[in-house]
Amino acid sequence: MSSELIKHISDAKSGKPVLVDYWAEWCGPCKMIAPLLDEVSKDYGERLQVAKMNVDENREVPAKFGIRGIPTLMLFKDGQLAATKVGALSKAQLTAFLDGHL
Repeated sequence: MSSELIKHISDAKSGKPVLVDYWAEWCGPCKMIAPLLDEVSKDYGERLQVAKMNVDENREVPAKFGIRGIPTLMLFKDGQLAATKVGALSKAQLTAFLDGHL
């Protein structure tokens, strides 16, 4: 995913909420939550879009959003950052995070 797509997501004023996963290939916790994000994407269907951003391939993005650790999950609603979660989560924690903001 390119930083242009992130700009598009964060600038969007309509459509469904977007959960962006900021990750890196070398990040163990990132690899742990990847399958959970796939499950959540299927579980939430049309209510949520899940996107992934490799921070090593898009180095300007972490600075723009103040990302200091990965994995970082950012939920955008109506083009605005609605919530952020840093670190690996269980599926229960992830769904609780999402349900609290959707």
